[in-house]
Amino acid sequence: MGLTTYFLPLTKLTKFYIISGERSGDLHASNLVLAMQKLDPNSKFRGMGGAYSKDAGVVLAVDYSEVAVMGFLEVVLGFRKVLKYLSLIKKDLLLYRPDALILVDYGGFNMKIAAFAKENGIPVHYYIPPKVWAWNQKRALKLKAFTDQIYSILPFEPEFFEKYDMNVHYVGNPLLDEIRKFKPHDFFFQKNELSYQPIIALLPGSRKQEINAMLDRMVSLVKEFPNAQFVIAGVGSLPSAAYDPARTAGIRVVIDQTYDLLSHATAAVVTSGTATLETALFRVPQVVVYRTSAISYRIAKNLISVPYISLVNLIAGKEVVKELIQDDFSVENLKNELNRIFSNVVYKGEMLQGYDLIKERIGEGSASITAAGLILNFKK
Repeated sequence: MGLTTYFLPLTKLTKFYIISGERSGDLHASNLVLAMQKLDPNSKFRGMGGAYSKDAGVVLAVDYSEVAVMGFLEVVLGFRKVLKYLSLIKKDLLLYRPDALILVDYGGFNMKIAAFAKENGIPVHYYIPPKVWAWNQKRALKLKAFTDQIYSILPFEPEFFEKYDMNVHYVGNPLLDEIRKFKPHDFFFQKNELSYQPIIALLPGSRKQEINAMLDRMVSLVKEFPNAQFVIAGVGSLPSAAYDPARTAGIRVVIDQTYDLLSHATAAVVTSGTATLETALFRVPQVVVYRTSAISYRIAKNLISVPYISLVNLIAGKEVVKELIQDDFSVENLKNELNRIFSNVVYKGEMLQGYDLIKERIGEGSASITAAGLILNFKK
């Protein structure tokens, strides 16, 4: 389905409940809210999210940082906390009684809320649906049963959902909207007291558990590349102390300046997630890494049915960037892969060609305004 932009709402829906559960989802939720308010200034929003959603005008019943857990084992250990907030959101949803519920990513939590909303007669719109194509694909049937409309941001998803007789709107990728808005800081180096050595960007993730799992090996790279400077893309929503191991090793941490960092980086080491696609769109050669608890990894390995974990490789349908997962995520392998990027012109060129393919496949659509129009014009 082609991308369509709507400019005037045809319905009278004004009260929305929107839920996101981590940084990238919160960012996309906030841009969707702003787009909906642009199309219909009477739109009002309440829900769960973070600073981006709050700044966009969402009244937060819950800040997602209170709920966030990652990994199969970690979810089990944090299950009572998740149940507590599920219960809280359900009660708040019924009290607010929105015209529609908008769910943004965050599949495990949001699917439960979707089922509850459907039972209670609240229309459900899912923006950035769960990655049911990655594991336990029959969850698509639950997604079909619990939702009224789905808005996809990955170009291969509509074809997958067609197998389950689901009409999914591909709206484009919202990262393009965000990158279009970006303007580099004129004095990025001076502002952050950086030298003019080549930059190797380290993107350890946006959750504390990710940083705890990734940072030690990233930090260990410093001594292997004395002619480069390592800079960490930090996030302001986490305690500053989360980055202390990097600072102790002499690595500069720049907070909430990821796009500025990527616009100046020569190479990057990136924790698997949205950041891999952002890095590709900035055309920075990268190594993708991921590590979780041994139990979580064993469970995931048995469940996951796709050949790659990074969005870059999934969208390309082939290996464009190297993925170092679990035991393969070692300092030696990282060093070898970065050296390959720096010394092998052909390898680097093929990676950049892969990035061009990805950009071509995701298109040029404006995801936020397209999804906003579709939601506001929805008639059941």
